[in-house]
Amino acid sequence: MAIEIKAPVFPESVSDGEVATWHKSEGDSVSRDELIVEIETDKVVLEVVSPQDGVIKAIHVQQGDIVQSQQLLATIEAGAVEKPAMPGSASANNSAAVTSDGAEPEEIVSSAQLGPAARQLVDEHSLVVSEISGTGKSGRITKEDVVAYMAAKEDAPQVPEQQALPAEPVGHSSERVEKRVPMTRMRAKIAERLLDATQQTAMLSTFNEVNMAPVMALRSKYKEQFEKTHHGTRLGFMGFFVKAACEALKRYPAVNASIDDHDIVYHGYQDIGVAVSTETGLVVPVLRDADFMSLADVEAAVRDLGQRARDNKLSIDDITGGTFTVTNGGVFGSLLSTPILNPPQTGILGMHKIQDRPMAVDGEIVIQPMMYLALTYDHRIIDGKTAVQFLVAIKDLIEDPARILLQL
Repeated sequence: MAIEIKAPVFPESVSDGEVATWHKSEGDSVSRDELIVEIETDKVVLEVVSPQDGVIKAIHVQQGDIVQSQQLLATIEAGAVEKPAMPGSASANNSAAVTSDGAEPEEIVSSAQLGPAARQLVDEHSLVVSEISGTGKSGRITKEDVVAYMAAKEDAPQVPEQQALPAEPVGHSSERVEKRVPMTRMRAKIAERLLDATQQTAMLSTFNEVNMAPVMALRSKYKEQFEKTHHGTRLGFMGFFVKAACEALKRYPAVNASIDDHDIVYHGYQDIGVAVSTETGLVVPVLRDADFMSLADVEAAVRDLGQRARDNKLSIDDITGGTFTVTNGGVFGSLLSTPILNPPQTGILGMHKIQDRPMAVDGEIVIQPMMYLALTYDHRIIDGKTAVQFLVAIKDLIEDPARILLQL
Protein backbone atom coordinates (compact mmCIF):
# COMPACT_ATOMS: atom_id res chain seq x y z
CA MET A 1 0.00 0.00 0.00
CA ALA A 2 1.42 3.38 -1.03
CA ILE A 3 1.41 6.14 1.58
CA GLU A 4 1.89 9.79 0.68
CA ILE A 5 4.21 11.86 2.86
CA LYS A 6 3.21 15.52 2.76
CA ALA A 7 4.61 18.76 4.10
CA PRO A 8 3.14 19.86 7.45
CA VAL A 9 0.23 22.27 7.59
CA PHE A 10 1.80 25.70 7.92
CA PRO A 11 0.03 28.37 10.02
CA GLU A 12 -1.07 31.66 8.47
CA SER A 13 2.16 33.37 9.55
CA VAL A 14 4.26 30.92 7.48
CA SER A 15 3.67 30.89 3.72
CA ASP A 16 6.01 28.09 2.68
CA GLY A 17 9.16 26.17 3.63
CA GLU A 18 12.43 24.97 2.16
CA VAL A 19 13.53 21.33 2.03
CA ALA A 20 16.60 21.51 4.30
CA THR A 21 17.85 17.92 4.62
CA TRP A 22 16.74 14.51 3.38
CA HIS A 23 17.61 11.82 5.93
CA LYS A 24 16.50 9.01 3.61
CA SER A 25 16.99 8.15 -0.07
CA GLU A 26 14.79 6.27 -2.52
CA GLY A 27 14.91 2.56 -1.72
CA ASP A 28 15.77 3.09 1.96
CA SER A 29 13.67 1.36 4.58
CA VAL A 30 12.06 3.45 7.30
CA SER A 31 10.52 2.70 10.66
CA ARG A 32 7.44 4.23 12.19
CA ASP A 33 8.17 7.74 13.57
CA GLU A 34 11.66 7.76 11.98
CA LEU A 35 12.85 11.12 10.68
CA ILE A 36 12.64 11.37 6.87
CA VAL A 37 13.14 15.02 5.96
CA GLU A 38 13.51 18.45 7.57
CA ILE A 39 11.59 21.48 6.31
CA GLU A 40 13.04 24.86 7.20
CA THR A 41 10.51 27.68 7.53
CA ASP A 42 11.02 31.34 8.33
CA LYS A 43 10.76 30.52 12.02
CA VAL A 44 11.63 26.89 12.83
CA VAL A 45 12.87 23.66 11.28
CA LEU A 46 10.00 21.15 11.06
CA GLU A 47 10.66 17.42 11.12
CA VAL A 48 8.62 15.08 8.93
CA VAL A 49 8.55 11.47 10.16
CA SER A 50 7.28 8.22 8.69
CA PRO A 51 3.73 7.26 9.74
CA GLN A 52 4.65 3.53 9.65
CA ASP A 53 7.24 0.97 8.57
CA GLY A 54 8.01 0.75 4.88
CA VAL A 55 10.36 1.67 2.04
CA ILE A 56 10.85 5.02 0.33
CA LYS A 57 9.54 4.37 -3.20
CA ALA A 58 9.80 7.90 -4.59
CA ILE A 59 11.05 11.34 -3.54
CA HIS A 60 9.15 14.15 -5.27
CA VAL A 61 11.09 17.23 -4.09
CA GLN A 62 14.79 17.83 -3.72
CA GLN A 63 16.91 19.55 -1.11
CA GLY A 64 16.60 23.32 -1.52
CA ASP A 65 13.15 23.15 -3.14
CA ILE A 66 10.41 25.46 -1.83
CA VAL A 67 7.31 23.57 -0.75
CA GLN A 68 3.81 24.64 0.19
CA SER A 69 1.63 23.41 3.01
CA GLN A 70 0.54 19.79 2.44
CA GLN A 71 2.64 19.43 -0.74
CA LEU A 72 3.61 15.86 -1.62
CA LEU A 73 7.19 15.13 -0.49
CA ALA A 74 7.63 11.38 -0.88
CA THR A 75 5.79 8.10 -1.29
CA ILE A 76 6.28 5.11 1.01
CA GLU A 77 5.42 1.49 0.27
CA ALA A 78 4.09 0.29 3.60
CA GLY A 79 5.52 -2.96 4.92
CA ALA A 80 7.80 -3.50 1.91
CA VAL A 81 11.30 -4.96 2.21
CA GLU A 82 14.32 -2.80 1.42
CA LYS A 83 15.81 -3.57 -1.97
CA PRO A 84 19.60 -4.03 -2.38
CA ALA A 85 21.32 -0.74 -3.13
CA MET A 86 22.29 -0.20 -6.76
CA PRO A 87 25.91 0.62 -7.61
CA GLY A 88 26.47 4.34 -7.34
CA SER A 89 23.57 4.87 -4.95
CA ALA A 90 24.01 6.61 -1.61
CA SER A 91 23.64 3.31 0.28
CA ALA A 92 26.20 1.53 -1.90
CA ASN A 93 28.70 4.34 -1.58
CA ASN A 94 28.34 4.38 2.18
CA SER A 95 28.89 0.63 2.52
CA ALA A 96 32.47 0.76 1.25
CA ALA A 97 35.27 2.35 3.23
CA VAL A 98 37.86 2.21 0.42
CA THR A 99 37.67 3.29 -3.20
CA SER A 100 38.85 1.25 -6.16
CA ASP A 101 42.28 2.89 -6.07
CA GLY A 102 42.77 1.89 -2.46
CA ALA A 103 42.36 5.39 -1.03
CA GLU A 104 39.75 6.41 1.50
CA PRO A 105 36.80 8.12 -0.18
CA GLU A 106 36.47 11.80 0.58
CA GLU A 107 33.15 11.18 2.28
CA ILE A 108 31.63 7.87 3.32
CA VAL A 109 28.86 9.39 5.40
CA SER A 110 25.77 10.49 3.50
CA SER A 111 25.07 14.19 3.64
CA ALA A 112 21.69 13.27 5.14
CA GLN A 113 23.53 12.47 8.38
CA LEU A 114 24.75 16.04 8.66
CA GLY A 115 22.69 18.89 10.07
CA PRO A 116 22.57 22.11 7.98
CA ALA A 117 25.05 23.93 10.25
CA ALA A 118 27.43 20.95 10.32
CA ARG A 119 27.26 20.58 6.54
CA GLN A 120 28.12 24.26 6.09
CA LEU A 121 31.23 23.93 8.28
CA VAL A 122 32.32 20.77 6.46
CA ASP A 123 31.95 22.48 3.08
CA GLU A 124 33.69 25.68 4.19
CA HIS A 125 36.75 23.86 5.54
CA SER A 126 36.79 20.95 3.02
CA LEU A 127 36.73 18.36 5.82
CA VAL A 128 36.67 14.58 5.41
CA VAL A 129 33.35 13.57 6.94
CA SER A 130 34.45 9.97 7.55
CA GLU A 131 36.96 11.22 10.13
CA ILE A 132 34.28 12.96 12.22
CA SER A 133 32.45 11.05 14.95
CA GLY A 134 28.75 11.88 15.29
CA THR A 135 27.20 12.20 18.75
CA GLY A 136 23.71 13.14 17.60
CA LYS A 137 20.67 10.92 17.27
CA SER A 138 21.41 7.76 15.24
CA GLY A 139 25.04 8.88 14.86
CA ARG A 140 24.13 12.19 13.23
CA ILE A 141 27.00 14.67 13.02
CA THR A 142 26.21 17.97 14.73
CA LYS A 143 27.90 21.34 14.50
CA GLU A 144 29.54 20.68 17.89
CA ASP A 145 31.05 17.44 16.54
CA VAL A 146 32.60 19.33 13.63
CA VAL A 147 33.94 22.10 15.88
CA ALA A 148 35.42 19.51 18.28
CA TYR A 149 37.04 17.67 15.36
CA MET A 150 38.59 20.88 14.03
CA ALA A 151 39.88 21.82 17.49
CA ALA A 152 41.42 18.37 18.00
CA LYS A 153 43.06 18.57 14.59
CA GLU A 154 44.61 21.93 15.44
CA ASP A 155 45.99 20.51 18.69
CA ALA A 156 47.48 17.44 16.99
CA PRO A 157 51.28 17.29 16.66
CA GLN A 158 52.48 19.06 13.55
CA VAL A 159 54.87 17.66 10.93
CA PRO A 160 58.49 18.21 12.01
CA GLU A 161 59.86 21.41 10.53
CA GLN A 162 62.60 19.66 8.56
CA GLN A 163 60.02 17.46 6.81
CA ALA A 164 57.58 20.21 6.04
CA LEU A 165 57.60 22.11 2.79
CA PRO A 166 58.75 25.72 3.01
CA ALA A 167 55.75 27.91 3.74
CA GLU A 168 55.02 30.82 1.50
CA PRO A 169 55.73 34.10 3.33
CA VAL A 170 52.65 35.67 4.84
CA GLY A 171 51.38 38.55 2.75
CA HIS A 172 52.99 37.33 -0.49
CA SER A 173 50.10 35.14 -1.65
CA SER A 174 48.56 36.32 -4.88
CA GLU A 175 45.30 34.59 -4.02
CA ARG A 176 42.73 36.31 -1.81
CA VAL A 177 40.29 33.57 -0.89
CA GLU A 178 36.59 34.30 -0.51
CA LYS A 179 33.67 31.94 -0.14
CA ARG A 180 30.10 32.89 -0.89
CA VAL A 181 27.51 30.98 1.12
CA PRO A 182 23.77 31.66 0.74
CA MET A 183 21.84 32.65 3.85
CA THR A 184 19.65 30.00 5.35
CA ARG A 185 15.96 30.74 5.10
CA MET A 186 15.74 31.38 8.83
CA ARG A 187 18.77 33.70 8.88
CA ALA A 188 17.33 35.67 5.96
CA LYS A 189 14.02 36.06 7.79
CA ILE A 190 15.78 37.14 10.98
CA ALA A 191 17.69 39.76 9.00
CA GLU A 192 14.45 40.98 7.41
CA ARG A 193 12.65 41.27 10.75
CA LEU A 194 15.55 43.10 12.40
CA LEU A 195 15.70 45.57 9.55
CA ASP A 196 11.94 46.09 9.71
CA ALA A 197 12.17 46.70 13.45
CA THR A 198 14.77 49.44 13.01
CA GLN A 199 12.87 51.12 10.17
CA GLN A 200 9.26 50.81 11.31
CA THR A 201 9.48 51.45 15.05
CA ALA A 202 10.67 54.39 17.13
CA MET A 203 13.12 52.40 19.23
CA LEU A 204 14.70 53.95 22.27
CA SER A 205 16.62 52.32 25.13
CA THR A 206 16.84 53.20 28.80
CA PHE A 207 19.28 51.68 31.28
CA ASN A 208 19.60 50.93 34.96
CA GLU A 209 21.64 48.66 37.18
CA VAL A 210 20.54 46.08 39.69
CA ASN A 211 22.29 44.66 42.72
CA MET A 212 22.12 40.89 42.32
CA ALA A 213 23.35 40.13 45.86
CA PRO A 214 19.88 39.41 47.35
CA VAL A 215 18.87 37.02 44.56
CA MET A 216 22.28 35.34 44.60
CA ALA A 217 22.07 34.84 48.37
CA LEU A 218 18.56 33.41 48.05
CA ARG A 219 19.66 31.12 45.25
CA SER A 220 22.73 29.96 47.16
CA LYS A 221 20.66 29.17 50.24
CA TYR A 222 17.89 27.20 48.54
CA LYS A 223 19.29 25.88 45.24
CA GLU A 224 19.93 22.31 46.47
CA GLN A 225 16.57 22.04 48.22
CA PHE A 226 14.85 23.64 45.22
CA GLU A 227 16.36 21.11 42.82
CA LYS A 228 15.37 18.16 45.03
CA THR A 229 11.83 19.43 45.60
CA HIS A 230 11.20 20.21 41.94
CA HIS A 231 12.61 16.98 40.50
CA GLY A 232 15.90 18.23 39.10
CA THR A 233 14.80 21.72 38.05
CA ARG A 234 17.65 24.11 38.79
CA LEU A 235 17.12 27.53 40.29
CA GLY A 236 18.56 30.12 37.92
CA PHE A 237 18.20 33.84 37.41
CA MET A 238 15.81 33.81 34.44
CA GLY A 239 12.87 32.75 36.60
CA PHE A 240 13.26 35.80 38.83
CA PHE A 241 13.42 38.18 35.87
CA VAL A 242 10.44 36.59 34.10
CA LYS A 243 8.31 36.82 37.25
CA ALA A 244 9.50 40.39 37.87
CA ALA A 245 8.64 41.30 34.28
CA CYS A 246 5.13 39.87 34.67
CA GLU A 247 4.51 41.96 37.76
CA ALA A 248 5.90 45.11 36.14
CA LEU A 249 3.81 44.53 32.99
CA LYS A 250 0.65 44.46 35.10
CA ARG A 251 1.56 47.87 36.51
CA TYR A 252 2.52 49.38 33.15
CA PRO A 253 0.24 47.80 30.52
CA ALA A 254 1.58 50.00 27.70
CA VAL A 255 4.81 47.95 27.77
CA ASN A 256 2.69 44.83 27.28
CA ALA A 257 0.78 46.31 24.32
CA SER A 258 1.21 46.11 20.56
CA ILE A 259 0.29 48.28 17.58
CA ASP A 260 -2.17 46.97 14.99
CA ASP A 261 -2.50 49.49 12.17
CA HIS A 262 -3.89 52.59 13.90
CA ASP A 263 -5.00 50.75 17.04
CA ILE A 264 -3.18 49.96 20.26
CA VAL A 265 -3.93 46.46 21.54
CA TYR A 266 -3.55 46.10 25.32
CA HIS A 267 -3.02 42.45 26.25
CA GLY A 268 -4.63 41.28 29.48
CA TYR A 269 -2.14 38.43 29.84
CA GLN A 270 1.64 38.06 30.00
CA ASP A 271 3.13 35.75 27.35
CA ILE A 272 6.87 36.16 27.83
CA GLY A 273 9.29 35.33 25.03
CA VAL A 274 12.76 34.12 26.04
CA ALA A 275 15.47 34.61 23.41
CA VAL A 276 17.53 31.46 22.69
CA SER A 277 20.64 31.23 20.52
CA THR A 278 20.76 28.18 18.22
CA GLU A 279 22.93 26.92 15.36
CA THR A 280 20.57 28.40 12.81
CA GLY A 281 19.94 31.73 14.50
CA LEU A 282 18.08 33.42 17.33
CA VAL A 283 14.61 32.10 18.17
CA VAL A 284 12.17 33.31 20.82
CA PRO A 285 10.01 30.55 22.31
CA VAL A 286 7.11 31.83 24.38
CA LEU A 287 6.03 31.10 27.96
CA ARG A 288 2.23 31.21 27.80
CA ASP A 289 0.48 32.88 30.75
CA ALA A 290 3.79 33.29 32.54
CA ASP A 291 2.07 35.29 35.29
CA PHE A 292 0.32 32.09 36.44
CA MET A 293 3.52 30.03 36.43
CA SER A 294 5.54 29.37 39.57
CA LEU A 295 9.25 30.07 39.69
CA ALA A 296 9.90 26.35 39.25
CA ASP A 297 7.50 26.19 36.30
CA VAL A 298 9.33 29.05 34.60
CA GLU A 299 12.78 27.52 35.13
CA ALA A 300 11.63 24.11 33.87
CA ALA A 301 9.88 25.59 30.84
CA VAL A 302 12.85 27.80 29.91
CA ARG A 303 15.20 24.84 30.11
CA ASP A 304 12.87 22.64 28.05
CA LEU A 305 12.23 25.26 25.38
CA GLY A 306 15.91 26.09 25.16
CA GLN A 307 16.90 22.47 24.65
CA ARG A 308 14.16 21.90 22.06
CA ALA A 309 15.25 25.06 20.25
CA ARG A 310 18.83 23.81 19.98
CA ASP A 311 17.57 20.39 18.83
CA ASN A 312 15.24 21.96 16.22
CA LYS A 313 12.25 20.46 18.04
CA LEU A 314 10.20 23.64 18.46
CA SER A 315 6.78 23.85 16.84
CA ILE A 316 5.34 26.95 15.21
CA ASP A 317 3.04 27.40 18.22
CA ASP A 318 6.06 27.47 20.56
CA ILE A 319 7.40 30.66 18.95
CA THR A 320 4.18 32.36 17.86
CA GLY A 321 2.80 35.30 19.81
CA GLY A 322 4.41 36.76 22.88
CA THR A 323 3.67 40.14 24.43
CA PHE A 324 7.12 40.92 25.86
CA THR A 325 10.63 39.47 25.49
CA VAL A 326 13.53 38.86 27.86
CA THR A 327 17.01 38.27 26.43
CA ASN A 328 20.20 37.46 28.34
CA GLY A 329 23.38 38.56 26.58
CA GLY A 330 25.25 38.06 29.84
CA VAL A 331 25.64 34.34 29.17
CA PHE A 332 28.03 35.31 26.35
CA GLY A 333 29.85 37.92 28.44
CA SER A 334 28.03 41.05 27.28
CA LEU A 335 28.31 43.85 29.83
CA LEU A 336 25.88 46.25 28.13
CA SER A 337 23.82 46.23 24.94
CA THR A 338 20.71 47.69 23.33
CA PRO A 339 18.42 44.81 22.36
CA ILE A 340 16.24 45.17 19.26
CA LEU A 341 12.45 44.93 19.52
CA ASN A 342 10.65 41.77 18.47
CA PRO A 343 7.65 43.26 16.56
CA PRO A 344 4.77 43.65 17.11
CA GLN A 345 5.91 43.75 20.73
CA THR A 346 6.74 47.18 22.13
CA GLY A 347 9.28 46.22 24.80
CA ILE A 348 12.27 43.94 25.34
CA LEU A 349 14.36 43.55 28.49
CA GLY A 350 18.09 42.92 28.16
CA MET A 351 19.97 41.16 30.96
CA HIS A 352 23.76 41.27 31.08
CA LYS A 353 26.84 39.88 32.78
CA ILE A 354 26.99 40.00 36.59
CA GLN A 355 30.20 41.75 37.56
CA ASP A 356 31.63 42.79 40.91
CA ARG A 357 31.89 46.58 41.14
CA PRO A 358 32.56 49.06 43.96
CA MET A 359 29.27 50.60 45.07
CA ALA A 360 28.27 53.19 47.66
CA VAL A 361 26.05 51.48 50.26
CA ASP A 362 24.96 53.46 53.34
CA GLY A 363 27.86 55.86 52.85
CA GLU A 364 30.49 53.14 52.48
CA ILE A 365 32.26 51.69 49.44
CA VAL A 366 31.55 47.94 49.15
CA ILE A 367 31.97 45.39 46.40
CA GLN A 368 28.63 44.21 45.01
CA PRO A 369 27.62 41.85 42.16
CA MET A 370 25.99 44.28 39.73
CA MET A 371 24.13 43.78 36.47
CA TYR A 372 23.23 46.39 33.89
CA LEU A 373 19.65 46.20 32.63
CA ALA A 374 18.45 47.63 29.31
CA LEU A 375 14.88 48.22 28.21
CA THR A 376 14.32 48.92 24.54
CA TYR A 377 10.83 50.22 23.85
CA ASP A 378 8.69 51.63 21.06
CA HIS A 379 8.43 55.34 21.77
CA ARG A 380 5.30 55.56 19.60
CA ILE A 381 3.15 54.23 22.44
CA ILE A 382 5.48 54.11 25.46
CA ASP A 383 6.56 57.42 26.98
CA GLY A 384 10.02 57.78 28.47
CA LYS A 385 8.56 58.19 31.97
CA THR A 386 6.65 54.90 31.69
CA ALA A 387 9.71 53.06 30.36
CA VAL A 388 11.92 54.29 33.20
CA GLN A 389 9.29 53.46 35.84
CA PHE A 390 8.87 49.98 34.35
CA LEU A 391 12.62 49.31 34.51
CA VAL A 392 12.86 50.69 38.07
CA ALA A 393 9.99 48.36 39.08
CA ILE A 394 11.99 45.35 37.81
CA LYS A 395 15.08 46.64 39.62
CA ASP A 396 13.14 46.94 42.91
CA LEU A 397 11.63 43.48 42.56
CA ILE A 398 15.00 41.84 41.88
CA GLU A 399 16.80 43.68 44.68
CA ASP A 400 14.06 42.58 47.11
CA PRO A 401 12.78 39.28 45.68
CA ALA A 402 10.20 38.90 48.47
CA ARG A 403 8.25 41.62 46.62
CA ILE A 404 7.70 39.18 43.73
CA LEU A 405 5.95 36.73 46.04
CA LEU A 406 4.01 39.44 47.86
CA GLN A 407 3.31 41.41 44.64
CA LEU A 408 4.48 44.65 46.26
